[in-house]
Amino acid sequence: MIEFKLDPRSGVPFYRQIIDQIRYGIATGQLKVGEQLPTARSLAVQLKINLNTVNKAYKELEIQEILETQQGSGTFIGSVKVKLSEKERQGKLANICDEFVNIASTYGFSVEDIINELKKRLASRR
Repeated sequence: MIEFKLDPRSGVPFYRQIIDQIRYGIATGQLKVGEQLPTARSLAVQLKINLNTVNKAYKELEIQEILETQQGSGTFIGSVKVKLSEKERQGKLANICDEFVNIASTYGFSVEDIINELKKRLASRR
């Protein structure tokens, strides 16, 4: 199961963030076919958002046949394969980098500081 996180500063609507996180979860193998998702109500409570927002995300994913809802049982990951295009992957990476650089720059770090730190971390993993 993935841990849902919403970023109110991103400018992306919450329902879209939920959809993206489910799609990325499936594409990366964090979510498996047949796995049950939290109920819309429990996810709305957990994320402190309106129930209709979660319902909208789940409904859109049902239309795409990514999710299957079984009345009385819950919402499950469907058998449709989700593959991310290279454009989607690069867009997501660009968003992550933008957010990371913006946060780091508020603390006075330069892009060079960030690159050096990332290189250190990469070297220590080898």
